[in-house]
Formats: sequence, C-alpha cells, structure tokens
Amino acid sequence: MADEKIEKKEETKTESSDDVEVNHWKYATYVLGVLVVLMLFFMLKPGVTGNVINSGDASTTLVDYLNGMTGGGVTLVGVEDQGNLYEVTVNYQGGDIPVFITKDGKYFISNAQEIGASPPVGDQAQQQAPQDIPKSDKPVVELFVMTHCPYGTQAEKGMIPAIEALGDDVDFNIRFVHYYMHEGDKQEPYETPRQVCIREEQGAKYNDYLMCFLEDGDSERCVAEVKVNKAKLDSCVANKAEGFYADDSALSQGYGVGGSPTLVINGVQANSGRDSASYLATICSAMNEPSEACDEVLSSAAPSPGFGYNAAASGGNTAAQC
Repeated sequence: MADEKIEKKEETKTESSDDVEVNHWKYATYVLGVLVVLMLFFMLKPGVTGNVINSGDASTTLVDYLNGMTGGGVTLVGVEDQGNLYEVTVNYQGGDIPVFITKDGKYFISNAQEIGASPPVGDQAQQQAPQDIPKSDKPVVELFVMTHCPYGTQAEKGMIPAIEALGDDVDFNIRFVHYYMHEGDKQEPYETPRQVCIREEQGAKYNDYLMCFLEDGDSERCVAEVKVNKAKLDSCVANKAEGFYADDSALSQGYGVGGSPTLVINGVQANSGRDSASYLATICSAMNEPSEACDEVLSSAAPSPGFGYNAAASGGNTAAQC
C-alpha cells in the first residue's frame, strides 16, 4: 500500500471539524477535570458559583461554545435538570452526545463518571508515547484509528501525504483499534469491516477509497467512484472481515493502544503532530539512513478534525483522541 500514489483531491467546501467527542479529546482533562469539577459540584453550592441560570440559557451557552470549537454543526436535542448539573444532549455528525454543564453556565464536562466505576476504553488517560523509536532500514508504520473518530480522520488526512512522499521507503498500514465508540447507523460497526476488506483484498484501491471517504464519510459513493468490486467487498464483509479485524484488534491490544489515533512505528507508540510535515519528520527519525523523501517540504498546517479537507482553524495539532 505504501507504493500507491494517491491523487490529491480538491479541498471540500464543507467544513466539518469536530470536537464533540467534546472531551474525548483530553484524557488528562477527563481524569483531572472530573475529579476537580465533581468536587466543586458536590462540595459547593449548586451551580458552583451560586449564580444559577435557567436550563435554556445554559444549553444555549453550551451549544454556542461547542459550535465555536467545532466550526459548526452542533445542535441541541434536549436538556434535563440533574440536580447540581444540567445534562444537555447535543447532536453532532449524526450522533447524540450528552454533555454536562454547571448551573452557572461556566463549566462543562463530557461525561459524569460514577466513582468506583471503570471509564470507557476510549476514555483511558492518554499514554505518553515513548520517543526512543527503534530505527530500521524500512520503518513499519501503523496508524490505529476508528473510522468515524474525528481525530482519527484528522490523522489520516495528515498522514497520507507523508506516506505518499515516502513510497516504498516505509511499510505502512491503516489499522483499526480494538473497540467501537461511534455505533450509529453506517458508522464504525458498518464501516470498519468494509475498510478492512478493501485494504486486505483490494489494496490497490484502498488509498483512493480512503481519500474519498475522508471528504464526507459517504461510503457508498466512494465504493462506486473508486470502482471497488462490490460483490467481492460484500462477500468479504460477510465471511472474512471478522478475522481481518481480529488481527488488527490483537495488534492494537498488544501495543497498548488506548485511543484513536495512535501512531506505532517499529512496534513502539510514537508522538507526532498531525500535519504532514510532522508525520514525515517523525517517520524519518526512525530510519537508519533517512531517504531523499525526508527532504521534501510538506504542509505544516494540521487538517481539521472530522470529514472534509479544510485546515484546522486553530489547535489542529492536538493530542486529542477518541
């Protein structure tokens, strides 16, 4: 797959950043924020500061803030009074997500975790990837993602130009983490088997399919546009996809992957910015003798999270994961 040259696509007009995994992006915030904020919730007055606002104003404040973070697309589904908190359900990219805001409208968290309960797999504290990556003549580069994780799609958009530049100098694969988080209609449980089958059985078309899919997440359109053999794909999804995904899951667990995206180089987790220049530099640092491609000048602008090829307005090189 590394030797496939991918045609560059025009940037789409649709801006779909994301962030509404809202705090799936900061695992440190998950750990510290939940501890600190919940202490405030239950030790101080309701609403933290005591300046309680009504649920409508609180939900409007929160939706406006999230739209500012994501570039738009967050809509209000409903709001419920949960005692010291308002539980605001928002919709983003087809999924309903509960977010909690203090009654003064000043603080929010993406998930209220019961003390003593285990956090979801995807909300584990982000591991600091070691940077003493073993060197090799031809690095094995694996990017672990979820198909609908906005930070996974961000990483894929940043990675592909670097892999395109490096060509045969690396052994590269997109792989899939061992858990699902986005389980709506035609999301991860639907898309992951399709992608793993295209990768394994129609690999010459996988990069083109992925570049198309990253535009807007329309799998059916991309299968037709890239001319994926639909009969072969359907047969694979029905009969082989589970085994292919099990292989990825075993690797994901073996490497200790705890979030999407996670970059693994020569069997070791690696940190990198999500722009193409950073990915190129990180991969080249794992080469015994850097190739000529390592001198190429690639974009240092991080792609936006989510679908679409817009550059991130700000904060694109985040460590956020799903």
